[in-house]
Amino acid sequence: MGPNINLTYWLGHTFFRAFARSFYDFRIVGEENMKFGGAAIIAANHVSFLDPPIIGQAFDEVVRSFARKTLFDHPLAAMILREWQVIPVDLDKPDTASLKTTMRLLKSGEKIVMFPEGTRSFDGKLQKAEPGIGLFLAKTGAPVLPIRLFGTYEAYPRKAKFLHRAQITLVVGQRYKPDLTAAAEQGRDLYQTLADEVMQRIGGLTI
Repeated sequence: MGPNINLTYWLGHTFFRAFARSFYDFRIVGEENMKFGGAAIIAANHVSFLDPPIIGQAFDEVVRSFARKTLFDHPLAAMILREWQVIPVDLDKPDTASLKTTMRLLKSGEKIVMFPEGTRSFDGKLQKAEPGIGLFLAKTGAPVLPIRLFGTYEAYPRKAKFLHRAQITLVVGQRYKPDLTAAAEQGRDLYQTLADEVMQRIGGLTI
């Protein structure tokens, strides 16, 4: 899985891949769109705590992800999340450190999972994008790989206490690069426009 793999990530990846393919009827639509080298922001809808590991296990290489800083408040959770190469960030107000880390990782060819909506949906439907992902796009100019998850809401919705069996499908769209030179907006307006485009592309993905 590449030079960035560590034992904890490998164990987690192996477990979740086996779990997705045994407990759930997991499949990928558009798998050919995942086969490319180099950096990308993997942008997906967010309906369940299962979303990050389900996306991660689908790739045959290390993919990094972001999580809200509050998830790192517990020392044990923070240690595991960092071993899984999760980066703490305030997605509503990305700070300088997270921006620099993102730029460095993307420039070094890494793939990073982001959820434009910022938080899990309560009803499984797509939500409005927060401007945070647009800021990352404006600052890095990175290509975007839109992904839409179907079934993770049914498998483990928000406030659920137990996992449920469900068919989980990962639909992978075409990679694209935002045209920053054609943008008429600046600042937060630009970030929101870029974020909205990402969500439109995610919303256009169907099984």
